Amino acid sequence: MKAIDLNGQVAVVTGSGRGLGLAFAHALARAGARVVVNDIDADTAQAAAQAIVAEGGEAVCEVAAVGSTDAAERLVARAVDTWGRLDVMCANAGILRDKVLWNMSDEDFDAVIHTHLRGTFTCARAAVRQMRAQGQGGRLVLVASPAGQRGNFGQGNYAAAKAGIAAMARTWAMECAKSAITVNAMVPVAWTQMVASIPALAPVAEALARGEPLPADVRQRLGMGTPEDVAPLLVFLASRQAVDVTGQCIGIGGDKLALWSHPQEAAVAYREGGWTAEAIAAHWRGAVGLHPQSIGMPPF
Repeated sequence: MKAIDLNGQVAVVTGSGRGLGLAFAHALARAGARVVVNDIDADTAQAAAQAIVAEGGEAVCEVAAVGSTDAAERLVARAVDTWGRLDVMCANAGILRDKVLWNMSDEDFDAVIHTHLRGTFTCARAAVRQMRAQGQGGRLVLVASPAGQRGNFGQGNYAAAKAGIAAMARTWAMECAKSAITVNAMVPVAWTQMVASIPALAPVAEALARGEPLPADVRQRLGMGTPEDVAPLLVFLASRQAVDVTGQCIGIGGDKLALWSHPQEAAVAYREGGWTAEAIAAHWRGAVGLHPQSIGMPPF
């Protein structure tokens, strides 16, 4: 199988100083792309860029807290000023402020929405403006989450942001089609420090600490692996092989690759003249409400 070649392409990966973003940046560079690494911490960003260069890749860093228009425009300008163009924007940066609804503060909610949702918007907008000016198409890859597809206890802010990102991918895919810019959302599942803190997965965390690999059950049933297991999807979506893939939510993790369905009506009923509250109540359990949709993440 011929290796995917991204030589000549320039990419920005937000939140790429560590974790998933770092794996994304390394994977793009190994495929030949030149990468702008981004983090809020200067030392972390610089170390990530230097690691890519040490492997023989090309990378520079831009220190910025993703969310504002200024940060987004600085990231795009860094790519253009360094290499003359931008081909791929991977909107990955994010934070967590997990709390149940009644304990979540305005600040908890706003911080997550600002970084994830507004940050994806501002970075995508700046990137598309540059790509349209170049007139050669491009790739937007937005990072969503199973929490945004299904909901997750204690993550109302995060789930809302990630659901919004999936919706933006579908919308922007239509808007950008004439400019040959594809827009897709990745739905990754990877073993991170956050996942390691889940009590039900404590035995797995202990095994990993001993240097043991993730069990096959975790890699397949849960579809959970390492950040490096997730990164190939970004390389594919950035490539010529994915020129006709747009508007999709694509899951990856461990040994699992999946295409998520778009929301659609699960059951429909009609009543001439419209519905009264009483008619809905009488009809619900025997028809439209017969098969309620499940919520939440699958059990570990």
